[in-house]
Amino acid sequence: MIDADGFRPNVGIIVANQAREVLWAKRVRQDAWQFPQGGIQHGESPEQAMARELHEELGLSLDDVEIIGCTVGWYSYRLPSQFVRRGRGRTCIGQRQKWFVLRLTAGAESKVRFDAGPQPEFEGWRWVNWWLPLTEVVEFKRDVYRGALRELAPLLGIAPPESSAVDAV
Repeated sequence: MIDADGFRPNVGIIVANQAREVLWAKRVRQDAWQFPQGGIQHGESPEQAMARELHEELGLSLDDVEIIGCTVGWYSYRLPSQFVRRGRGRTCIGQRQKWFVLRLTAGAESKVRFDAGPQPEFEGWRWVNWWLPLTEVVEFKRDVYRGALRELAPLLGIAPPESSAVDAV
């Protein structure tokens, strides 16, 4: 499903632990790390897509997390031209994302697995500082990550870093 502007509606998922670290996932066969994310299917709400993607990408259910909140609006990024797939129908030029922040419930960490969906997207994960993804995610997603992390940080009581540190990335 691609909107009139060429963006694919999508959800981003930030899973935090009790220490307010976030689950940072390594993509299969790549030296690339990101938050779980996935497309919203026709007729699906962002909340439904988040629950489905949470299960498909991390093997977790809504019973394993507490939904803390989501972004008020949508964040968009354009794909670099080499990643734009042209074919039949509308060309997807990027993603338009609604971001959710979830807190993992006690004991649920052991349930994280990558084989719950049809094709694993990740092969590893680690807990990282809330702001670290800004320095590790691919360049074309950084503005979206910056916006979502800034907007959602207060929901977990996370203070913003010095503005120059966040803006420099």
